[in-house]
Amino acid sequence: MSAILELPEVRQRVSPLSVEDYHRLGEFDKHSQRTELIRGIVIEKMSKSPLHRTIVSLLYRLILGRMPAGFTVWQEQPLTFVDSEPEPDISITRGGELDFLEAHPTTAELIVEIAVSSPALDRENASLYAEAGVKEYWIVLGREQQVEVYRRPMNGRFEETRLFSRNDTLECSTVPGVKIQLTELFR
Repeated sequence: MSAILELPEVRQRVSPLSVEDYHRLGEFDKHSQRTELIRGIVIEKMSKSPLHRTIVSLLYRLILGRMPAGFTVWQEQPLTFVDSEPEPDISITRGGELDFLEAHPTTAELIVEIAVSSPALDRENASLYAEAGVKEYWIVLGREQQVEVYRRPMNGRFEETRLFSRNDTLECSTVPGVKIQLTELFR
């Protein structure tokens, strides 16, 4: 079915959903699949491999233990953008949890996606995150034991891209204290 969306004459006829319409659909589609809204299109979330689950868990705990006051770390929770509502594996926002009782965050200091089977989709989402003013975006390439880092959003794209390897130290440029020795993650 995805190949049909590549045809221009079909792509023009796809009816995108607004974020408000997506909220009215509920969390699960008719087949009880978890979904997220990306660029007005409802996409089923992929199942997670053991490698994906393990990296998310390890990285979340590493970040949580280094979080400074005034920031909150989230695991697989929605962010609301103009035409999208992604649920990144990990995100860090300014403020506390109680600041978001009425609405999801609309940007983040850091977003992390773990890419075991979907690096192309995660790279495509870089522009989505840059447009939303996300200050830093990490794509953790689990099998390759590398992290792609995107920084300095400007005009819908990130101006800086770097690749970190297993023996490097990765330091978030926007959240003080979030510094990860990648050997802690890739054992």
